Amino acid sequence: MRTLLGFYMCFCSFWLSHHGICQDAVLVLGVAQDGGYPHLGCQKACCQKAWSDPSMAKNVVSLALVDTVENKWWLFEVTPDLVRQLHLFQSLTHGRFPYLPEAVFITHAHIGHYTGLMQFGRESMNTRNLRVYALPRMNEFLRNNGPWSQLVQLNNVSIRALEANQPVSLGERWSISCFVVPHRDEYSETAGFFMQSTSKSYLFIPDIDKWEKWDKDLIQWLDRCDIAFLDGTFLSAGELGHRNIQEIPHPLVQETVELTKKFPQHKKIRFIHFNHTNPLMWSEDARLQLKKEGYECAAQGNWY
Repeated sequence: MRTLLGFYMCFCSFWLSHHGICQDAVLVLGVAQDGGYPHLGCQKACCQKAWSDPSMAKNVVSLALVDTVENKWWLFEVTPDLVRQLHLFQSLTHGRFPYLPEAVFITHAHIGHYTGLMQFGRESMNTRNLRVYALPRMNEFLRNNGPWSQLVQLNNVSIRALEANQPVSLGERWSISCFVVPHRDEYSETAGFFMQSTSKSYLFIPDIDKWEKWDKDLIQWLDRCDIAFLDGTFLSAGELGHRNIQEIPHPLVQETVELTKKFPQHKKIRFIHFNHTNPLMWSEDARLQLKKEGYECAAQGNWY
């Protein structure tokens, strides 16, 4: 029996490696800020190429957490691009995993992070009791506001409560814990996630106002993880032109660089959640310059 099990594990490892699938890994399904890329109504240079070349389009920020041993996966963020993202996951994993995730985890109630839930309703896939994990305010928002409350009433989804700093077991090999970060919390609090397996760990903070507003030490969190997917919404303060960036605060990429560059842990950072105006979204030169400083951008379709 042990010989057969060993052969099976070796075969699985070979198959996964041959198809570019990493064991205990995160697959990036989207890197854009809530409005996506190209962005609605934008005719500026930042989006022009993407309008004319659809291959340059990027999905809204989302991650797939994959357990290749138990043949399960979990989705982080349920975006307006959910249809394309589930197809992308199936394509990149060659259909090895179930079409739907075991559960989904949502950070907060801004449009890019939860509105894909509509696709689970009876007008579309009509799922049955798909588990949706959210912190208390987000939990109540979904239960008490249509059309999301209809998903609950019709048992398309099953809302599960998350508690800050309380781990959730995802089987024998993965656990998830969340924490609250400061952000524009009109309808819900905002969560960050720490994902840990028996061999890897990840930090996921796609949205935060400013690092100095957080009551945690970012460097200490970088110590704990192998890869950190961090808010990279804006590269510079002048990107938005006529809009007041103070109304939508995020740590500028260069602010994060200044905060972390003297620590070797900064090499773990992968910026994500890029606004369409951010050159890191569409300029190879900007990405190369950032890489020279020892930082990288998360890439849609890549395993980490």
